Amino acid sequence: MAIKSVSIRIEEEMLKKLAYVADYEGRSVNSHVLVLIRENIRAFEETNGRINGKINPDVNVKPTRK
Repeated sequence: MAIKSVSIRIEEEMLKKLAYVADYEGRSVNSHVLVLIRENIRAFEETNGRINGKINPDVNVKPTRK
């Protein structure tokens, strides 16, 4: 499986808040963003049907450390 990098532009305050939430959940910002993406894909597929592809959105997401 190929891993790709994505850069985003984000306001500093929003990044700080995202980091706060990620830390609260026991994740890095990167892992937390992957969780948010996974949840968004899952919700989209529940509403609109499965998107073609072999990889389940749960791949590459670390479980919480709570």
